[in-house]
Amino acid sequence: MVRFNKGGRPRKLDGEKMKYKVTVKMSTVEYYCLIGKSKEAGITQSEFVRQSIMNTTVVQRLTPELISEIRKLSGMANNLNQIARKANALGYDHIRSKYLFLATKIDRIINKML
Repeated sequence: MVRFNKGGRPRKLDGEKMKYKVTVKMSTVEYYCLIGKSKEAGITQSEFVRQSIMNTTVVQRLTPELISEIRKLSGMANNLNQIARKANALGYDHIRSKYLFLATKIDRIINKML
């Protein structure tokens, strides 16, 4: 027996099917913002959320290592302040080596962060 195609929409592949449902709580302002933006774009709220998810980039929060480096920098900034006070009081020549050492350390930390 030969099967005939009865027509209709072709079957979706597994990756194309909408299998998952996500429930999100929103404030009134957020909800009306979603409604307004989806209407402005001329798409459904669900499609707006899907497109927003696919087209956004997330910026990583500060890592513990980066936070540690920032703390080191702030401590060095205090040291630089003390060196500047001494330089004003005693003259730059007495403090030059301390300044150059600290400036080099600061440069290394900043380059690590980039």
